[in-house]
Amino acid sequence: MSIKWTDEELAIIEAKAEVYTVKQIASSLKRRGFYRTPVAIYLKLNSLGYSARPTLDNYSCKEIAQVLKLNFSTVSRWVGRGWLKATKRSAKHYQVRISHLKHFFDNPPQSIKKRIAALDTEAINYLLGRKA
Repeated sequence: MSIKWTDEELAIIEAKAEVYTVKQIASSLKRRGFYRTPVAIYLKLNSLGYSARPTLDNYSCKEIAQVLKLNFSTVSRWVGRGWLKATKRSAKHYQVRISHLKHFFDNPPQSIKKRIAALDTEAINYLLGRKA
């Protein structure tokens, strides 16, 4: 049983598509009296040409590794050890907020402080959205 999307629902998900997660969009819709599952929202976002992954305030471990020219497993290890706070997106993938990345670079663990200091500062500033 499929219920047609209203113009109001579509306006809400389009406004939030680039910034919020699917679960956050579902909660927002629910507060306004609409009931859509995260799967339904995900499918609708894809059909409208949006990514279901918010990009403005989050990075994947892979994206961080590419920008810093590190191995993916290095960044994943930082998350696994609890040094870099992240949200689990799937079985093997994590989402890291810019604020958590900033905290990590400002207060790196003692055991990898030298390695963090050796990283390209332009790349770190790029990830954190800072001006050079």
